[in-house]
Amino acid sequence: MLTSLKTSYTDTRAADLAWALGREPLPALAVLDLELSGAKLQLRLLGASHQVLLEEGGRHCSETVACMAGSSTPLPLGVSKRVGAWEYEFAARVETLSHGSFAGRAQELLALVADHPNGLAGTFPGSPHAFTAMLAQRHEGQVRWRTWHAYPQEGQLVVTRTRIGARMPATL
Repeated sequence: MLTSLKTSYTDTRAADLAWALGREPLPALAVLDLELSGAKLQLRLLGASHQVLLEEGGRHCSETVACMAGSSTPLPLGVSKRVGAWEYEFAARVETLSHGSFAGRAQELLALVADHPNGLAGTFPGSPHAFTAMLAQRHEGQVRWRTWHAYPQEGQLVVTRTRIGARMPATL
C-alpha cells in the first residue's frame, strides 16, 4: 500500500533517527494491520518515521525508529536481546547514494512495497523521493520486517532489518 502523507517531513536527517523498544503506540499517519500465521502485526508510519507493534500468544513487542524528543538512544548498527520469551534482532545501516542513484533506488523500493500485500509506504510532501517504507513477512516461525527511510536532501537511505521469534534451543 502506497499513501501520500499529509504532514511536514519532521525527521529531515538520517542522524536524527533514534531506536526504542517497548514504547506505547504513537500517533500514526498510516497503518497496515496484518495477520501472519497467528501473529498480529501493525505497521505504522509516523510523521517522524515508523513503529511496529507485534502481538502473538499474549505477548507484545513494539519497535520505534523515529526522531523522538528526549530520546538518548541513537540508531544502533545492531541489537540482539531477549524480549520475554522472544529473541529480538535489529540491524541498521545508512546508504549514501548519488542524486541519480538515489532517485532510481527510491522508485524501485516504492514500487516493491506498494504492490506487496504486507507492505506499507508513505511519501512526504516536498519531494517524491522523501518516504518511509515497510515490508513484513513470517518465515520459519519468526516475524521479520524491513524498513527504508529516505532522506533525498542528504542522498541517504536508512535501511533497517528486524527479526523476532521464539528462542531456539541450544544444540550441542
